Amino acid sequence: MSTVCEFELSKKQEIFEFGKVAKQANGSVLAKLGNAVVLATVVSEFDNPVSEDFTPLTVQYIEKTYAAAKLPGGFFKREAKASEFETLTSRVIDRSLRPLFPKGYVYPTTITVMVLSADKEVDIQALALNAANAALYTSNLPVKKSVCGVRVAKIDGEYVANPKMSELENSTLDLYIAGSKDELLMIEMKSISSTDMVEVDIEAFTKVHNSNEVNETNLVEAIAFAQKALFEANSAYEAGFEEACKDMKEVELVEFKIPEEVIVYVRNTYSSNITAAIEKLAKSERATELKDVAKMISIDSYCEENEIEFSVVYEAVSVVKREIVRKMIVNDKVRADGRGLKDVRPISIDTNILPSAHSSCLFTRGETQALVVGTLAGAKDGQMYEMLTEKSTLIDRFMLHYNFPGFSVGEAKPMFGVGRRELGHGNLGKKALEPTIDNDYSETVRLVSEILESNGSSSMATVCGGSLALKAAGVPISDLVAGVAMGMVVEDGKYSVLTDIMGLEDHDGDMDFKVAGTAKGITALQMDIKLGGIELSVLEEALLQAKEGREHILGLMETAAAEIIPSEALPLIEQFAIDPSKIMVVIGKAGSTIKEIIEKFSVGIDLDRDSGNVKVSGNNKQNVLDACEHIKTISNNAVSRKPHSKDLDFEKLYKVDDVVMGKVERIVDFGAFVALPKGGEGLLHISKISKQRVKNVSDVLSVADEIEIKVLKVTKDRIELASNSI
Repeated sequence: MSTVCEFELSKKQEIFEFGKVAKQANGSVLAKLGNAVVLATVVSEFDNPVSEDFTPLTVQYIEKTYAAAKLPGGFFKREAKASEFETLTSRVIDRSLRPLFPKGYVYPTTITVMVLSADKEVDIQALALNAANAALYTSNLPVKKSVCGVRVAKIDGEYVANPKMSELENSTLDLYIAGSKDELLMIEMKSISSTDMVEVDIEAFTKVHNSNEVNETNLVEAIAFAQKALFEANSAYEAGFEEACKDMKEVELVEFKIPEEVIVYVRNTYSSNITAAIEKLAKSERATELKDVAKMISIDSYCEENEIEFSVVYEAVSVVKREIVRKMIVNDKVRADGRGLKDVRPISIDTNILPSAHSSCLFTRGETQALVVGTLAGAKDGQMYEMLTEKSTLIDRFMLHYNFPGFSVGEAKPMFGVGRRELGHGNLGKKALEPTIDNDYSETVRLVSEILESNGSSSMATVCGGSLALKAAGVPISDLVAGVAMGMVVEDGKYSVLTDIMGLEDHDGDMDFKVAGTAKGITALQMDIKLGGIELSVLEEALLQAKEGREHILGLMETAAAEIIPSEALPLIEQFAIDPSKIMVVIGKAGSTIKEIIEKFSVGIDLDRDSGNVKVSGNNKQNVLDACEHIKTISNNAVSRKPHSKDLDFEKLYKVDDVVMGKVERIVDFGAFVALPKGGEGLLHISKISKQRVKNVSDVLSVADEIEIKVLKVTKDRIELASNSI
């Protein structure tokens, strides 16, 4: 027998059906919201524990194209490599659910989420997490806490929980939070840019790009709003799912306990050696120094007499190291490298160090170093990609690719494909920078961040270097963006917030979050909370401390930006406008004229048929100028003509129910052809001229009459009209 649970949450009907499909899994559910249907399963191998002290959890989010009634794109008509969205969603689910597993749970576990039916209006990322949570909560695994995802938008100044995807397009904020009834586990946030019309004087308006940065107080307000939605949803889930829960399997939680006497011996005898090693760890993410201390201890008389293995000694050293690091921070307010809690490591910035690249920035902060390189290309050169709910292929014109080679942390390993971590860090950097790019900028921009050294927050170094690389490439940005990684240590009821954490503090701390933004506010944030609940007042304190660090870094970046010398490799671009009616003359028959210009002057040309805007780009300045002059000459000598209907895309120019003034050009037996104000002509059928029956069109209309008409139907090359008096 299947069990069906229905919930009314955020004004939406959610349905979870248990025990109907995938019954051999430890837990499974069909989750439905609107027309979206998601299958989530949990399988754990209780008879196959691993020997290491960690939970071997794998999460896969998989989209099936049949869910949107279409075939996979490409040559092979079968789903293959995971898309970037699938990988990032898998990562979100993993980060949200992994903290639920009890310590000592060492059994291989796989959570699989498959999209079986898609709905364009449904937030599939939130539904996927909620489905995975339902399958895990009702399974026979020892997990009995509900975690769900809530997305918060800000539309017309009001917060909205779990908006429709179309509503999110009108939002200035995209905040995604995963948590239980009383604990926040993961936060991701980005601002959404907009173009606003601002009044210059009584008769004139101008477009203004708005990055919509969020200040710290408003962000805490939004998080508090999300917390209420999390409490409501998780309370409903825990009560509703109880009927569907399986009997919990009794499994051994393996205790990887180091003998207390070994820890005491290491603490009492070798604390000074470990403290010295910690100072070296502050300059590297590698634990070589700790291993050296552990080797020294393992061969002393105490360990040899008691036959204590090296692995036990090393774990004891790690425990003592963690104690020392945390006590230094909480009690002494000093860090392993001698910095105060709010101090940012020394920063150096070098721009355009690569002569053949369009732009470049080498950003170094302490022992973390990112080389970010920018490349510009035409509007058609962007990354083509598909979305499950979109029928046509989309183009991404801003890309940020993050690479983390082994040598950046002193590891001898080759570079392979891009992993989840690289995609996640690159996505965070993109979220931080994208809102500052002018919405009207149509060129393609690719940033590549090569991490050359790493000891804490290479993603935030990527943001800083990336913003300066955009500036050096001449990309129109509203402000520079800086990023800083923050941490927190809580011990014995006391806490300390850390600015610009290094790898050691990330590993031994209780929370790490990355904040990026301009001088006006935050554009992107990512937070993982290891200690469970956090007071919003403490969170606001941490965000305000992050603001101080961000402003310090922005000051250094502003100085570097003022000293940028443009790269000689940067493409030259000239823009001007001609009469839109003469665009076809520049293009020529079957594109012959424009092809000849491109080949003759070795330039790239983009034409806008609606506005008459012409953009010419190339590597040789004289060739670009000569091509511009040549196009202007052709345009000036051409006879102006109205563009023919076949040259226009009516779907872009007119919408159904538009009311416009038109001019009668021709009268025929079945109606009249009317010239439209944005170009082309439409058919006004005899039956649509008047409410009364019209026998002869000429009895009512004459050539050159101006009439008010309404758009009835629009296709790409045809438009049907009706008199607005009907």
